[in-house]
Amino acid sequence: MAESVILMENVKKIYNMGEEEVQALRGVSFSVEQGEFVSIMGPSGSGKSTCMNMIGCLDRPTSGIVKICGKETAKMSEKELAFLRNRTIGFVFQQYHLLPSMTVLENTMLPLRYQGIPFQKRKKLALQSLEKVGLSERINHFPSELSGGQKQRVAIARATVTKPSIILADEPTGNLDSRNGREVMDLLAELHREGTTIIMVTHSQHDANYADRIVNLFDGEVVSQVEM
Repeated sequence: MAESVILMENVKKIYNMGEEEVQALRGVSFSVEQGEFVSIMGPSGSGKSTCMNMIGCLDRPTSGIVKICGKETAKMSEKELAFLRNRTIGFVFQQYHLLPSMTVLENTMLPLRYQGIPFQKRKKLALQSLEKVGLSERINHFPSELSGGQKQRVAIARATVTKPSIILADEPTGNLDSRNGREVMDLLAELHREGTTIIMVTHSQHDANYADRIVNLFDGEVVSQVEM
């Protein structure tokens, strides 16, 4: 049987806040198969963001095992983690994180530059990615000239331009109205149909219903997993 693309096994994470210890994760275990769409839900402070940081190779567990595509992140160097992130994972954030001094096209090309891809190929791939999210007419605009929905579509184009096998979406519709939110979720659903693994943190039950499975967290623990 093929190994899960994401594996969290009894993962604990403790943060030291001065003299106080905060247990963000208290033995979280779940796995995600290639091509699966999983929503992570729970109230504020439940450990959702910490989970995402573990899967995104942005943090390491205090104890337990986190494996991404068969590689145990705790045993990897920072350079190896950065390489894994850049080649394997695309990030979509609630706040978009577009660079204001760059155009839509330049923002979308950026991850490819980190891979050392030549300019003309970067441009071609970015244009294809922007066409897919319906923004071919906005390539020379700056983020300040875009609506919230357009900014998030640029963020999705940027996240997918490297053809990652995993997309991590953190409250992707949190700053959007219902119409733009639905368009963003439809784009994620299309990526899922194409075989991309998607992990999404959300407070929205409507958005969570797009997933194959919902993992519910509470106080740093998995309290239920619901197949959709």
